[in-house]
Amino acid sequence: MTFDLNGFGGVLLAGMLMTIALALSSLALGLVLGLAGALAKTSSSLPLRWIGSSYSTIVRGVPELIWVLLIYLGTSSLLLQIGQLIGRPNLAISAFAAGTLALGLCFGAYATEVFRGALLAVPRGHREAGLALGMSSPRIFWRLILPQMWRMALPGLGNLFMILMKDTALVSVIGLTEIMRQAQIAVSFTKQPFTFYLAAAGLYLVLTMVSMAVMHQLEKRAGRGFTRAAR
Repeated sequence: MTFDLNGFGGVLLAGMLMTIALALSSLALGLVLGLAGALAKTSSSLPLRWIGSSYSTIVRGVPELIWVLLIYLGTSSLLLQIGQLIGRPNLAISAFAAGTLALGLCFGAYATEVFRGALLAVPRGHREAGLALGMSSPRIFWRLILPQMWRMALPGLGNLFMILMKDTALVSVIGLTEIMRQAQIAVSFTKQPFTFYLAAAGLYLVLTMVSMAVMHQLEKRAGRGFTRAAR
């Protein structure tokens, strides 16, 4: 094995960049869905609680790979029919967009439970104090509840992001050229599966270690003041 992995070293690095982009895009979507799901599950409205619970239960009950395939194939079929109606027969969804939707949907379902637990852990008296000060409900949420909820949810969200980073390998089945797909291509040309799958494992390990370091810094930043108060 040479340093450039028989000419495929740059290809694997390009796949790593694609993996990072997919993971961050899915994270952004998943955080929005997770927060919305948590607010729905803790709402006083019965229909909203039902929607939040159904989303969390159904999505978590189906393997991520099936969601990737369902969204990619189902959306492609739908867009094909729409394209025929509007005169654009080549209308289709990209593998990156489908992967982002699928992984973001799954991340959001698990994040719903993390956010819900963090939301319930915020003392109710803080809301009452905000009301006593004349603050509106949206202002109470953004200024009082969300910062505390975010601090308590960070460890759980960090663990979910580690899983999300590795789940990006699932999107290789629909042709997205992330780390796993690039490794498979390299193996098909070189017939050296151990070399390239080991290299792919090393890249995932590097991404995991960097993610852990970033999450550690975020947790330290979010916890400033609370540690001193605990002492």
